[in-house]
Amino acid sequence: QVHLVESGGGLVQAGGSLRLSCTASGRTFSSYNIGWFRQAPGKERDFVARITWSGAATNYADSVKGRFTISRDNAKNTVYLQMNSLNSEDTAVYYCAATGAYSATYYEIRSYNNWGQGTQVTVSS
Repeated sequence: QVHLVESGGGLVQAGGSLRLSCTASGRTFSSYNIGWFRQAPGKERDFVARITWSGAATNYADSVKGRFTISRDNAKNTVYLQMNSLNSEDTAVYYCAATGAYSATYYEIRSYNNWGQGTQVTVSS
């Protein structure tokens, strides 16, 4: 088990940037694959991005590709989500999630068994 805490959310104008952090407790953080998901009001929780345990592989939802970048610093037990060129459709609660197992379905919620409490991102137009 790993305990995850997201931070860095807030209010930003359209076209602006934010960097979210997902900080984990536990000495085995470097063995976890980490995903970011988001949930807008009245909508389902959707996949945003994923990074493997080593950082060697990353994946993105089509809606954020080219604008968002996921990275990690295992020495700091932290995964980052750099979000640029934000628009109103990016408004949501952002969650990070961890799994110790490799999964081809990294974009599915059920592939993760550890979740943070979420951080709100609001983009004003």
